[in-house]
Amino acid sequence: MTIALETLDRRYFSPQPALDKRWLDAAIQDVLNSIDAMLPRFSQTFPAASAQDGRYAEVAKVDWTEGFWTGLLWLAWEVTGDDKYRQVAEGLLDSFEERLDKRIKVDTHDLGFLYLLSCVNAWRLTGNARARTLALRAADLLYQRFNATAGVIQAWGDLRDPARQGRMIIDCNLNVPLLFWAANETGKTEYREAATRHLEQAARYLVRPDASTFHTFYLDIHTGDALRGDTHQGFSDSSCWARGQAWGIYGFALGYQHTGNPALPELSRKLTHYFLNRLPEDYVCYWDLIFSKEDNAYRDTSAAAISVCGIAELLKQLPLTDPLRPAYFNAISLMMRHLQAHYFAHHEDGLLREGVYNFGRDMGINVPNLWGDYFWFEALVRLSRVWTPYW
Repeated sequence: MTIALETLDRRYFSPQPALDKRWLDAAIQDVLNSIDAMLPRFSQTFPAASAQDGRYAEVAKVDWTEGFWTGLLWLAWEVTGDDKYRQVAEGLLDSFEERLDKRIKVDTHDLGFLYLLSCVNAWRLTGNARARTLALRAADLLYQRFNATAGVIQAWGDLRDPARQGRMIIDCNLNVPLLFWAANETGKTEYREAATRHLEQAARYLVRPDASTFHTFYLDIHTGDALRGDTHQGFSDSSCWARGQAWGIYGFALGYQHTGNPALPELSRKLTHYFLNRLPEDYVCYWDLIFSKEDNAYRDTSAAAISVCGIAELLKQLPLTDPLRPAYFNAISLMMRHLQAHYFAHHEDGLLREGVYNFGRDMGINVPNLWGDYFWFEALVRLSRVWTPYW
């Protein structure tokens, strides 16, 4: 299948002010102030996935999002060197261990989101051997979700459930790095082979010919045949869920880092053009890219933050002579400046207002969401220094 590369909108070719050190440092300080305000309440537990009335409650039940709180803490520690962030992040390892020991909601591909940002970080950044052991246990659970015939990691639920078998989702592009890491740590080639195969299948089936994406896709686990694509959180099966497109931009760019496959940055570029060409006047996407100004739809600032991280990763892989590099930097500048000026949640829990968790299920709509906060901070750190990604 040939995937189109849309011509990039001319508005991104107009020079934009660079995100200079003063601007980035001020934005990072705003983030640190917010984290510090939350730290006393979340030193032994986690914020819920979404804020309500400007405030995060303690997590009421385990979710896929707890790792983003530890990710925020590790970023804060890297930026400041202040051990108060490290101490809380390492103290929360008990929760991640209990989750594995008691098999609490680990029947999910989201183990990457959970254990990369908590345990792999603790090992990489501080040499915490206990954290390494926990991360390897999580990686093995993730590997068990791989079906070799279909070539995909099952997204959710019991592996024996016929209704869930063979279903992959584009979010998993950010979870497979846990398997790449585990392969490097242990030498187990099966981890790398599963992660690589899953990315290949995601590129083949989740990306449509116009470079938009399905949220989810089903394959037959007995024959490997393609069945159908649909959505779980987008407007419709044929629309393009904004956060899913952002996961694709970022995940395929990261895939090159782990596999060296030169087709992956080009695929990320195609998804990037589709995404950027559908941004509204203030460069912050609606929650589904099918919407335009006339629809009066909610934004999803978390998708915007993820896309910035993805484009920044893509820029690392493009030649310095690539003629579109300036346009991509302009796009990043436009998105970041509008997010900071109009969507930053001053004097509230959370960093970015107007995120959407799951519109169809009336979850986390028009409020800060924890992963949006994390990727906003990651974007600022990426743009302000030489930084090794957590993925």
